[in-house]
Amino acid sequence: MTSPSRTCHHWVIGDVHGCADSLERLVAELPARDRLVLCGDVINRGPQIRRTMELAWGLVDSGRAVWLKGNHEADLVEALRQGNWMAHRALAGCDTYRQLGDRHTRLWQERLEQLPCSYGGPGWVATHAGFDPTTWEPDLSIRMPFWQSYDGRFGEVVIGHTPGPQVRRLGQIVMVDTGACYGGELSAYCPETGAIHAVPGLRDRRLTPFSKQLAGCLP
Repeated sequence: MTSPSRTCHHWVIGDVHGCADSLERLVAELPARDRLVLCGDVINRGPQIRRTMELAWGLVDSGRAVWLKGNHEADLVEALRQGNWMAHRALAGCDTYRQLGDRHTRLWQERLEQLPCSYGGPGWVATHAGFDPTTWEPDLSIRMPFWQSYDGRFGEVVIGHTPGPQVRRLGQIVMVDTGACYGGELSAYCPETGAIHAVPGLRDRRLTPFSKQLAGCLP
């Protein structure tokens, strides 16, 4: 688990999914001295994946942000490693691969392989989806088994992975994916203060069925 090198406030940002304009705006509106934690799934789905990856990596390279591995990054890396017909099928269905092309996608492979799965500070930890309750290791695709079994051992856990109409809390779990690529918002949560800051996603969510669809089925 990676830990911060200095005392500061942090903002855990939900799944960006290729929404470069939203990420750029959100970063500009957050305090410049605070550290950012991109909670995985920076890639795929949105219309500006390459620019989003470049923005995210620029933040990492400058020391301002940590980019956590999500299931989309892990799946892309696995497909690039395999090199068989199953991998080609997975790549053909990958938005990142289609937008960047083979050569540019492979240039990102080493960086994506090295992304950490969690990042923590005093009393909190961020990871993409949660922890496997049988091993308590990060699991990039888990949902209900973690939600039902989390016993507070890591303090507050901030996750993305499951979109909802707003940042919401389930016990000591905070869910920050607010569906930017589906017409929701791109949200950031500060674990030190409990503050939330959000900017619009691809389009005004009031004009889409997104909020209505999720309001009744997610915590």
